[in-house]
Order: sequence, then C-alpha cells, then structure tokens
Amino acid sequence: MFTADRYDVVVIGAGHAGIEAALASARLGCKTLLTTLSLENLAMMPCNPSIGGSAKGHLVREVDALGGQMGIAADQTCIQFRTLNTGKGPAVQALRAQADKKIYQAVMKNFCENVDGLDLKQLLIENILVEENKIVGVVAETGETFLASAVILASGTYLSGKIIIGESIFDGGPNGQRAAMKLSSALKNLGVKLMRFKTGTPARVDGRTLDFGKMELQRGDEPPQNFSFMTREPVKNLVNCYLTYTNERTHEILRRNLHRAPMANGIIEGIGPRYCPSIESKIIRFPDKERHQLFLEPEGLNTQEFYVQGMSTSMPMDVQIEFLHTIPGLERAKIMRAGYAIEYDCLDPLQLKPTLEFKNISGFFSAGQSNGTSGYEEAAAQGLIAGINAAAFVKKTAPLILKRSEAYIGVLIDDLVTKGTNEPYRMMTSRAEYRLLLRQDNADLRLTPHAIELGLASAERKKIFESKRAEIFSATQRLNEIKLTPSAEVNQKLLSFGLGEIHNAMPLAELLRRPLVTYEKLRAAFDLPEISAEAAAQVEIGIFYEGYIKKQAELAEKLDRLEDKIIPAEIDYAALKNLRVEAREKLSEIRPRSIGQASRISGVSPADISVLLVWIETLRR
Repeated sequence: MFTADRYDVVVIGAGHAGIEAALASARLGCKTLLTTLSLENLAMMPCNPSIGGSAKGHLVREVDALGGQMGIAADQTCIQFRTLNTGKGPAVQALRAQADKKIYQAVMKNFCENVDGLDLKQLLIENILVEENKIVGVVAETGETFLASAVILASGTYLSGKIIIGESIFDGGPNGQRAAMKLSSALKNLGVKLMRFKTGTPARVDGRTLDFGKMELQRGDEPPQNFSFMTREPVKNLVNCYLTYTNERTHEILRRNLHRAPMANGIIEGIGPRYCPSIESKIIRFPDKERHQLFLEPEGLNTQEFYVQGMSTSMPMDVQIEFLHTIPGLERAKIMRAGYAIEYDCLDPLQLKPTLEFKNISGFFSAGQSNGTSGYEEAAAQGLIAGINAAAFVKKTAPLILKRSEAYIGVLIDDLVTKGTNEPYRMMTSRAEYRLLLRQDNADLRLTPHAIELGLASAERKKIFESKRAEIFSATQRLNEIKLTPSAEVNQKLLSFGLGEIHNAMPLAELLRRPLVTYEKLRAAFDLPEISAEAAAQVEIGIFYEGYIKKQAELAEKLDRLEDKIIPAEIDYAALKNLRVEAREKLSEIRPRSIGQASRISGVSPADISVLLVWIETLRR
C-alpha cells in the first residue's frame, strides 16, 4: 500500500456539496484534500443552469450567511435575476438566478485553488479505509492511499451511475462523465445501507434554431437582487428567458410512445423526484391538463445552448425530436444534448447523526445527493455543515447543529436524519414550521453570529453584519420613541407625504403597519437618518409583521426546549418496557439526539415521549 499523503479531512467529490465542505474544512484550519473525477467539471451544473428558487434561495442565503461560497459565486456569474412569489408575503419570496455554467465553474475552481490548506486532485476514490469503526483514509484508482482523520462522502449521482436514453443504456455519470462503479461495493462492505434513486434532465437545444417570436419574453427584475450579503457591486441582468407551452399534439405523441418510456417499461428501477417529474410522467399523472409550461433558459453568455426547463425526459431520441417539434418556437429546434435519466446509488440518511456523521463509523460524514437529496442548493447546504463538523471532529470542538426554528438548513438535515426519505428530497417552504422567522432576507441576522463564532466570517463580513444590525436596532428604536399626536398640522403633513391621517396618539413605528408606507417615506417626512436599503427592509418587515413574528418565535422557543433535552447516547430503548414496541424499534434505529428529534419520528407517540421525559428526569435526579 503506497501512502501518498496524510490529511485531516478528505472530501470525495467536487460538486456543490464537496466544494462547500472542503472550503469550510480548510478555512477552519484543517489540512484538506478535495478529490474529483475531473478537474474540468468541478462545480458542474449537470441539470438546470440556475441557482436558487422557492426555498432553495433561502438555502443559498443561509449558506452565504454562514461563510459559504455559493452566493458569492452566483452573484459573480449569474446573468439574470428574478424574485419569485413577489405577490405573496416575505416568508415565501425567493431569489432565483440564471447562471453562466462555465464561468460559475471557473470561479469556483479559482476559489478552491487559492485557499490555504486545501489540495485539489483529480482522483477516483474506490475504497474507504476503516479500522475499529473509525475512518483511517481512502484509496484511489491510481493505487495511492491518503490517510485521514475524517472523510466526507459527496459523490452526488456518480455512485454506480447508469445513463438511460430510451433503449440506450450505459454506465456513466451526469453529462457524459465517468461513474464511480466500485465505491458502492466498498460502502456496502462497511455496512452502509444504499438506495437506488433516479433523476433526469431535458434536452439542450441550439438557440439559432429557435423562434423566440412565438414565445413569451421573461425579463429579469429591475433592479435585481443579489444572493450574497457581501456583494457590494450591483448585479446585472444580461439575458432574457422565454416561456412556451406543450399542447395536445405533444401529449398525443408522448401517449402513443409510452410503451417505449424507460420509466414505464421497467428499464428504470430507481425512484424519481416527485416534484420534478419527467414530461412523460406529467402526461400520466395529469391526463386532463391541456398544456404544461416550458422555460427556455440560456446556459451561458458564450454558448447557443438553451435548457428546456420543464421537459425532463428519458424517451428515445426519435420521440424526443418528434414531440419537441410540436412546441411553439421549437418547430425547427436542433438538439445539442439529449435528455436522459440517470440512476444512481445513495445512502439511507437515517444512518447519519444531525452532524451528518455516520452513527456507526467515527469520522465518516456524508453530504449532498449521496444523502438522497436533489438540487445544487440542498447539496451546498449539507456540504457546508459536513465540512464544519468534520473540522470540529478533527479539532475535538463542539459541532454545529442548526435547529428547525433557526434555519432551513436545520429543517433539511433534521428531515433527512429523523424521517429519512424514499424519494429524492427537495426543500420547500411548506416543510418549515417557522417560515416567517426563516425568511431569505434575514438569513444573516440568524446565522452570521455562528460564522463569526466559528471563524468562518471574514473581518469584512463581520463589519458589514454588525453595521447592518446596528442600523436596524437604532432605526426601530427611534421609530418607537418618536410619538405623534393628532392635530390639523400633523395630519396635513402626513397626508402630503401619502401616509394617511391619525386620530389617536401613536409612535411613528405604527405608521409602518399601513399598506404602502415605507421607511423611506417616513424618513422624508420626519427627517430621519438615512439607512441602507437592506436595513430599511428589515425594519419594515419587523414592524409590519411584529405580532405574527412574536407568536411564531414564542412557539419556536417553547418547542426548542425539547431540543435542549439531550437523550444520553448510551440509552437502551429495549429496556424501557413502558415504550410501545414500534417506538422501541424506531428509537433504537434512529437513536435521536434530543427529545425534540424523537418527537418527530414517525411511530413515536406523545405517550412514548412522556416515558422518555420521565426516564431522563429520573436520571437527572
């Protein structure tokens, strides 16, 4: 065995999870190795050319607030920015941006190559070395062994990957890459339970063959928002997207060829994502729907490739071409890359602790699609936490475990390790009980204190954060201190600034509860200090939704008390005879960290939780 080097942390895979994991680990002072099948494909976006979206935009902001890289890279490389759900409240509004795929990869590679303590190598890892249930290193295809105190699995969809295009089936990773065919066996030999999932992607078409005049123009927002709290230069919209629709002719072709669909004829065995179905799945699931919307999204500034968002498929190529040509604007479209399905191995996340470390293998962590999730953003969020906690493991310091009331990242990881998943997991705002507290606009206020404490916040980030927090506090305090008394003079002034009359004495803050009243209007009327737009938005939201936020915070605080009741790791659930049999089995399998986590396990009843509480209190006494 040739030992090539020794590291504190080795990261397997340089996708969105692996990059955040490696950057966090290295920045926290650990000697880190980041391995990838291809250096040219680091940070690759094999599916849609976008960052963010509903709930996903929240994750990007949270990754940024914790000192991660995705938001910064997105602001530098995205070419159109749109905020979704602007007609709804701030809790569900989310930023989504079209990225230039190649520039994004180049920027991320540059970040990785310029972090002290981080080595980047093109390697295929084939084996994980474990002794006495503890990580000792990894073995590469080249025969090199790299010793390590901790290893992070971030293999994405490459584990025993299989590409499926109609009857054409071959081993491979996304976008024509190699697959990791031996690592699955190595994991099984370690006792890791694997699942078989499936995802897919649409065809890419040549923009020169599209008729955009037959489509609806989709412009970016003006002015556009940015992802990172560090971005000072305004981001810009450089491209447009386009909207078109399928029709009955499209659907008829798909129905006629369903017997050739791999998902229908048994070729595909893996479980696919419910919330991002293929076009053939949509035809089966929604037979009465007359049309499905499709977005034409540019893949970058220096390419003619367009992504057909909404038309994921694994149909044979003749069918892909035939149904594509029924769509307005795509009658002459030429396919540059075929749509395909990919089957891959991933692990059952119930095997992980909330730190993303395996329960039975000390120092072994996992993050991203290898945990059964889908999406770049979910991957980056897990990668960041895995990197932080792998570094904490090496340095023997406290891990970072975010609560459900604290971050969407907390919801994501808790769902995975407590409930598991039987399909590719996608983050949605509906999964969060406290989404009014977990808005994308306040991610820095919630999480940057963690980054500062950990040492992941730069001096500049800390300065920007503390300045914004001080602005919000002083502006809110000032608005509550200034009192208005109704009089003809006061009401005339209020009306002249479009603020409406008052009939009772009230603090100036009360006016912000009125529709269309902004801090800027109050500043103009009452000569208030000028503050940043970001701080002003926080002041407005905080005051307008104060009652709702207070109620949700009180509920979160009440339930968080259960999170603070830690269950001793050595507990023998089989010995607690007052627990129901199902509860004993589920608790023994998942081994929850706290009473709060135990209460969310399917099959554990309130009566079972009472038994646990009594047992813990008996121990305490």
